Amino acid sequence: MKALYRKYRPTKISDVIGQDQVTTPLKNALKRGTFSHSYLFTGPRGCGKTSVARIFAHEVNKFKYEIEDSYTDIIEIDAASNTGVDNIRELREKASIAPSTGKYKVYIIDEVHMLSKSAFNALLKTLEEPPAHVIFIMATTDAYKVPVTITSRAQVYNFQLASPDIMQKHLQSIADKENIKITPDALAIIVARGGGSFRDSISLLDQISTLATDNQEITTEMVEHALGLPDQTSTTKLLDAYEQGNTAEITDLIKTLVNSGTKPEILAENLISAIIDNPKPTLLPLLAKLPEVKTPFPEAKLLLAFLENTAVAPVIAPNPAPKIAKKPPLEAPERPIEATSTETPVPTPVPDKPTTAPTEAPVEAPARPTTFDWDTYLESVKGVNLAIASTLSKCTYSLAGTTLKIITERKIHKTILSSANNQRVLQRFLPDGYTIEVGDAAELTNSSAEFTKISDIMGGVTEVKSDGVPF
Repeated sequence: MKALYRKYRPTKISDVIGQDQVTTPLKNALKRGTFSHSYLFTGPRGCGKTSVARIFAHEVNKFKYEIEDSYTDIIEIDAASNTGVDNIRELREKASIAPSTGKYKVYIIDEVHMLSKSAFNALLKTLEEPPAHVIFIMATTDAYKVPVTITSRAQVYNFQLASPDIMQKHLQSIADKENIKITPDALAIIVARGGGSFRDSISLLDQISTLATDNQEITTEMVEHALGLPDQTSTTKLLDAYEQGNTAEITDLIKTLVNSGTKPEILAENLISAIIDNPKPTLLPLLAKLPEVKTPFPEAKLLLAFLENTAVAPVIAPNPAPKIAKKPPLEAPERPIEATSTETPVPTPVPDKPTTAPTEAPVEAPARPTTFDWDTYLESVKGVNLAIASTLSKCTYSLAGTTLKIITERKIHKTILSSANNQRVLQRFLPDGYTIEVGDAAELTNSSAEFTKISDIMGGVTEVKSDGVPF
């Protein structure tokens, strides 16, 4: 049984759908009987470039077009497999021979952009002085790779992907002819996944048609499951969780979707489409990362895209606590010291100079919290110094009694958070009596425990680092 995309491939110029900007001038040329010696068809894959080239080659010679036919005067060349100058020289030699049955010898060169520079130069010689009986039809998905010396000697026709409306009607027509029962919503999913490509869309319909038995109607759920697509609700929930900074819900949703058969790459594509349809500034960091979600390790890349920037945004609580004053009274603005690492530290905005005169009464400093909550702590630091808060959000933490241990994964983060100025900011929003330690996991577990034992034996000594700053 013939595949649907081959069965429903057009065989006449008038059968071509959705490419009027190409078919109209070609039909006029056929009526007049006047042809260019060179044509260049450009456009995305699957939009009909090669099909139209074959049809036009047949109609130029008034040959009856059948998908499986073979005429000696119509020669198809795959430029991806014949990139060398010798291949084009051989073409030039054979082109000089008159056609055997038709009026024209037509060369269809697919993916012409794959030719080498020397091959293009050899082809150029033929295009400059072509035999009267030769027509070249070149097709490419990457027109910018074709030298201007070639394009300037050809009639260029730009093919486009079909609009959703045109594709929906075309697929419905095929479904009716093939007695495929499918709901409009399910067909719309196929249209969306086909991306405007006739070949891809019809192939998907062919694949989906096998889901139903007897007179069963194909539904949206059946199509989503077969193609490994996330439902619209899951996509919306993921974006909402990202905006709220809810990492737990993000992780659970992604695991559930992947375990249920959803492909991470397709999930990323759906998310990109959803963001483009409803763009928000808060979603721009996520949008920048989603195109990177592809093999290998697509699930890991998807998690990274979501979680890399999520922690910066606080979880929205039902009853948010009162805002804390952004600037402490009568203190110089804190700035992180320059890191000695080769990595570029997160830039810190310089606060405006205080407008209050030194003689005026200072504003009362915000009261210290009585209990510790990580999200509230992050928000408080963010109100004073966004750069420190951003660095802090990329770390994890543990609480040992009244000691907050900030666990860093990168050396640059430890350097920034350990500076004297930044330590004062971090300490300011801790409850009274709390202390802070910064380091990686090994430093804050093994070394801290060992030092505590030594300190107890020696009467509570304090370790001093090489720079003389006690911690």
